[in-house]
Amino acid sequence: MSTETTRTETARSETTRIHNIGYRNYEGARLGRAYARRSLYSQSLRGAYGLGRSAKSKVLPMILFAVMCLPAAIMVAVAVATKMKDLPLDYTRYAIVTQAVIGLFLAAQAPQSVSRDLRFKTVPLYFSRPIERVDYVLAKYGAMASALFVLTGAPLLILYIGSLLAKMDFSDQSKGFAQGLVSVALLSLLFGGLGLVMAALTPRRGFGVAAVIATLTITYGAVSTVQAIAHETGSGGVVEWLGLFSPITLIDGVQTAFLGATSSFPGGQGPDAASGTVYALVVLALILGSYAVLMRRYRKVGL
Repeated sequence: MSTETTRTETARSETTRIHNIGYRNYEGARLGRAYARRSLYSQSLRGAYGLGRSAKSKVLPMILFAVMCLPAAIMVAVAVATKMKDLPLDYTRYAIVTQAVIGLFLAAQAPQSVSRDLRFKTVPLYFSRPIERVDYVLAKYGAMASALFVLTGAPLLILYIGSLLAKMDFSDQSKGFAQGLVSVALLSLLFGGLGLVMAALTPRRGFGVAAVIATLTITYGAVSTVQAIAHETGSGGVVEWLGLFSPITLIDGVQTAFLGATSSFPGGQGPDAASGTVYALVVLALILGSYAVLMRRYRKVGL
């Protein structure tokens, strides 16, 4: 080794310093996975309605929420003014009639919930510590289902309060309201799972929006068309089984079989308790399947 090299290394060692800039170990409470999961759930739920985000992000979800509630408010006003004995629309029918609004809300908010994390590579940051894959999936799934339940349950609450103001039969309205809540809770779980699966398949938000709309709209249009053809050609027995191939007709079938709802199938030929059990099993399988697909999608941290 040359003398010049030795002198250079000696000079560097003499100028090297270790500075204490005041970092200390964290001595506070460590809140752990449960707190992180709740925080992610709360943030995702608020984000679905644009809360905590820019003003522009609040416009669409709030407009859709208002559109969902406005028909219920109008029906309540008419019922109170005219002293009607029953509501113009059953609780279990409201979500079926307003399915287009529900689909738009899901198509807009499901990609916002998961696609951005994929696009900007923030998923590994979530999984670093202390949150794990199951916590992320449960928080996102729970938040999306809760956001849909708020969207679909609020109009039913307006209808229920209005029916009491109009002095309609309390027991009948309470029973109908409870059946409606069960129906929209099941719808929220099913739609939330399917929407997140479609959105999580791609980091591009536009593709996620298109996938969600296609899953809900195209399947319903195809099933309704084939059901109408089957009904007109005298194949009424096929109508109830065709409803297994669309998310909204699945919910229609379950509530017709078990929640006393009137079917929207052609001719009102909804499933009975036996075939309704098949509908319920398919809904359950889709909910669990959506959860399983999401768990598999997030198996690799470095997405």
